[in-house]
Amino acid sequence: MVESRAVRIALRIATALAVSFLYMPLVILAIYAFNPSRLLVWPPTGFTLGWFGEAAANPAVIRAVINSLLAGALATSIALVLGTLAAYAVQRYRFFGRESISFLLVLPIALPGVVTGIALRTTFTTFGVDFGLMTIVIGHATFCVVIVYNNVIARLRRLPRSPEEASADLGADAATTFRRITLPGMRTALLSGGLLAFALSFDEVIVTIFTAGPGTQTIPMWIYQAIGRPTELPVVNVVALVLVLLSVIPVWLAQRIAGGEAASLSR
Repeated sequence: MVESRAVRIALRIATALAVSFLYMPLVILAIYAFNPSRLLVWPPTGFTLGWFGEAAANPAVIRAVINSLLAGALATSIALVLGTLAAYAVQRYRFFGRESISFLLVLPIALPGVVTGIALRTTFTTFGVDFGLMTIVIGHATFCVVIVYNNVIARLRRLPRSPEEASADLGADAATTFRRITLPGMRTALLSGGLLAFALSFDEVIVTIFTAGPGTQTIPMWIYQAIGRPTELPVVNVVALVLVLLSVIPVWLAQRIAGGEAASLSR
């Protein structure tokens, strides 16, 4: 297909506009994180790293970071176990209601976060569960499972079943076959799915608001509450910038892992 010079220029301009529309707010956020003024003045009045030190010395920020890391790690661990087992059962076995179960497993990611949050809060209250870090973990695990499930089931569809059948013919039981044959073939899918699940959990705010207990804050919750205090705006900008970086890194790693594997399979 031959494109005229005008079409190429128009496509480049459209691409530049789209990228600017998506990332200009993040660029402005990054600029304000280094602005010495406590007020959002444009253009910035200078350059400083002082707000990073203030954020690092803020006990509430440190506690929120630790809670976010713990919640993300625990929710991802739960998702890796449940999502992997569910994907293996749905893909490798035939049973009544299999397609319905597969639909129900991916449905939570499509539900509005406020609906999931209200449902979880009502359930916890009904059973007398105390709100805290573990209720946040359970809430995050409900959608992290979907990420892992989708990654693993996609991999299982591409893995040939002949090695598993040969293992069974040689006398290995199902657990041994899964551990020695199937699981090694899913390693990159598990790693990329876990990274994406962690990134999703780390910056989740809606479900967290409904499932957090008094005094339990994650980084997104701290930002949401602190942004209304004008004196906290510089620290909020710094914490938000760090949150962006910590969320981008797992996604970038997952993309690199998936891309590297796709390249190796195409050889």
